[in-house]
Amino acid sequence: MINCIIIEDQAPAQRILKKYIQEVGTLELQGSFSNAIEALEFLKTNVVELIFLDIHLPKISGIDFLKAMSNPPHIILTTAFPDYALESYELSVVDYLLKPFSFQRFIKAISKIPEKVTSTSNSKNQEKAPEFAASLFIKSGYEHIKIRVDDILYIKSDGDYTELFLPQKKYLSSEPLRYWEEQLNSDQFVRVQKSFIINTIKIEKLVGNQVYLSGDRQVPIGRAYKEGFIKKIYKN
Repeated sequence: MINCIIIEDQAPAQRILKKYIQEVGTLELQGSFSNAIEALEFLKTNVVELIFLDIHLPKISGIDFLKAMSNPPHIILTTAFPDYALESYELSVVDYLLKPFSFQRFIKAISKIPEKVTSTSNSKNQEKAPEFAASLFIKSGYEHIKIRVDDILYIKSDGDYTELFLPQKKYLSSEPLRYWEEQLNSDQFVRVQKSFIINTIKIEKLVGNQVYLSGDRQVPIGRAYKEGFIKKIYKN
């Protein structure tokens, strides 16, 4: 999750940003402020990774606020005026959103935020990557059935149970969806919707908000999960 704040003096614009942030699912809003002075007080005792910053603010403009910061976090500027575009990029902001902007344009701006980099200078203290079993047992009723992990196409939540879909069979498991998230390799098995986890090695194509898996199986992609899912598959 990326911690962020909003500095925006217009209530409608604040509401739009809050709505988009909530829908993305990869951002965590720490606060919203109507002027830069209030935000500065907050930043004295809190660390954030991203600021949505309006340029036209009372007391201190967004540009002056940004110039005054010695080590600013990632900045996405928002404004109704295109005149400041060149100056904003000279200040190395992530993106420049011209109001009114769509959710798709908001997503494009978020996707420009660099991936977090973890220091590798002390590799001796790094934890060893977890190893995942090539096969596992499914508890289905009174039976314990062994399956190959790579054979799983997708897993669907069914109330307190889950359904595991394989090319030729479907198994009903007494374990909830969260159990499979913890047991399976998160680099390979990704949640694409509230009720679905898919095996990314089985992906054949993406069409709109649908992902097609081997055997022409089709799974919907939830709006809140789409950005993280796209980043994950392109990273892999």
